Amino acid sequence: MSRTTEPVVVIVPGLRDHVEEHWQTLLANRLTKAGRTVRVVPPPTQDQLSREARVAALDKVMVEIAGPVVLVAHSAGVITTVHWSQWHEAQVQGALLVTPPDFEKPLPEGYPTPEVLDENGWTPVPRSPLPFPSIVAASSNDPLGSVERVAELARNWAGRLVELGEVGHLNPASGYGPWPRAEELLRELERG
Repeated sequence: MSRTTEPVVVIVPGLRDHVEEHWQTLLANRLTKAGRTVRVVPPPTQDQLSREARVAALDKVMVEIAGPVVLVAHSAGVITTVHWSQWHEAQVQGALLVTPPDFEKPLPEGYPTPEVLDENGWTPVPRSPLPFPSIVAASSNDPLGSVERVAELARNWAGRLVELGEVGHLNPASGYGPWPRAEELLRELERG
């Protein structure tokens, strides 16, 4: 496949945004060095917790791209992507949706409460099938969402569930930096 026909990779970070040692940042750097076109959704400049602002930021990136896209979302970026898909259209070839949090149950201390998430438009989380293929990656010991709940979301979204084992929330706090499996799953989406 030539570089001009490869889909643009759009990275959709979670609420903690861009962290240098995060697997999404490392993936974007590796893909860019390999000659791929990668766009990273920037954090909102205001209303950091606003679901509407996050969806608008994703949509702004998407409308600037002509041609196919593959989305790579982590944590709240998954929920942003799912909300975005309910009202916006684009040529999305697929989405890698990694460790979505369960925003409808209390999260660990230090994270927004269900009430704050609801006030900022995150809940209810859409449950309808996504209009593009998806791989939903679940951790068996994610403190932000049980594997059972993520499996339920994958079914609702008509996505393929991939169980990753004990990887926590698949972030630097869980011991991840590089996550080579992301590229493997990305290739699966690109192959259809």
